Order: sequence, then structure tokens, then C-alpha cells
Amino acid sequence: MTLEFAKMTGAGNDFIVVDDRAMAVQDDARELAKHLCRRRVSVGADGLILVVPSTRCDFRMRYLNADGSEADLCGNGGRCVARFAREFGIAGDSMTFESRSGTHRADIIDGENVRLAMPDPRAMILDVELPLKGERLTVHRINTGVPHAVHEVEELEDYPVAEFGRAIREHNAFVPEGTNADFIRVVDGSTIALRTYERGVEDETLACGTGAVAASLIEAARGRVTSPVSVLTRGGPTLVVEFFMSDMGFCNVTLTGEARVVYRGTITQSED
Repeated sequence: MTLEFAKMTGAGNDFIVVDDRAMAVQDDARELAKHLCRRRVSVGADGLILVVPSTRCDFRMRYLNADGSEADLCGNGGRCVARFAREFGIAGDSMTFESRSGTHRADIIDGENVRLAMPDPRAMILDVELPLKGERLTVHRINTGVPHAVHEVEELEDYPVAEFGRAIREHNAFVPEGTNADFIRVVDGSTIALRTYERGVEDETLACGTGAVAASLIEAARGRVTSPVSVLTRGGPTLVVEFFMSDMGFCNVTLTGEARVVYRGTITQSED
């Protein structure tokens, strides 16, 4: 089978995006994700995105992590698939698409930048103490399409994100689904620096869209930042999170940042 794909990046999160509206690879999607996302021996990516048909939106996004597990949503992946849909004639500058977490609106706002409407957050719990590695870490839980645990640290650049991220991701407090682990430093009242250990990638990634939203909303709830929040990523480009906050919670949450096509290619798989 010969498969055409686009390699895309959103603030450092990288993805393999495939137009599968013909539904040619759905049965093999999990194995395909594990095969294609392996770095150094294949294309390499944080995840695989399949564009599939929708009866009520422009398309549906199916997102699979690098380990083959399927996720309800990926924020940077959602922005990349929107750019993909615009570039390759699937949708216009404004579009709606489905994911397992619901229906989303995306807008191409200036060339490479995409604004994605995020689901309203749920299950926010502040100040959860976790016994971990002989310490008691304070984390804040929230689901921004997928679950996140946010932990604030002072020396973010030198923090052992892979070690503590894996420990939080696998902690008994988050079984059975696990969680993404976000490590943040509040720079000022409108800026956060973020590093994320992503479930499904099982390592630190250069950016995380749902993590940027999680960190911003948690710190807004704690009175540390106000909308809009600039989120500094390891990948370089800044993500911007906007939201409305009231006594009832958060709504009108959006995630904005670059989403670009790195290259297009084909890969031929053996039928064996």
C-alpha cells in the first residue's frame, strides 16, 4: 500500500496527517500510527491524524498517539488538521470538524496561524497532594479534552520532566486512563512557560495544546494570570490561550498559534 501524507508541526508538536476520507486505513490505524511515528526508523511524529468523513461537519479528525492509543482530542493536532484541510481543499478558511471530544470550530487567521475553539474544561480540582518519589507534590487536575495534571516549579529549564512526568502519568490517583503532566512557571500576569510529558507519546514533547489550555485555566483559577495568556513552549513558537471566566467557570476557550506543513511525502508499506 502506498500512502500519501503531510508532515506538519504546531509549535513543535509534530504530526503525520493523512486524508483518509476513502476510509482505506481505518482498520489498520493503530498499527499504522505505531509504525509511522517511530523516530529514526520511520517518518517520526508525536501522533497520526486521519481526516475521515463527517455527516454534519467538514470532516472528522481521528487522532492516534505514537503508541497507537486513540485520544479524544489533541489541541495542536486540531490546529494542524485545520490548516491541512484548508491547504488541500477539504475546507475553507473557517470550518467545523468532529473529534471524539465533540465538535470544534477552527479559523485560519493569517497564513500559518490557526485559532481553534476548545471544549469547555471539566473536572477541575485544585491543590491535590500526591505522594511521589519521597515528596508530596501539589498538582491541579483539569480535563481540557484530555486529562492534565499541572504542577508549578521554580526552575523549569532544569526540571527532570521525563522522570517526574512519567511518575505522575502512572500514579494511582489517575488510574485507569492516566494523565498528561504539565510543569509550568508563571512568568507574569499574562505569560506562562510550559513543559509537558504527554500520555501516549510517553515522553516530553516540544509543545502541547491541551496542556497550554490546562495550565492557563488553572493559573487563571488561582488568580495568577488573566486572558489572553501567552504560553512559551520548548518548540519555540508561542501559543495564545483566550477564555472567559466567571463564577460559573470557563467558557469561550480558544487556542491560537502556528500550524504549518513541513513537507509532503509517500510511504510504501509491504502487504506481508
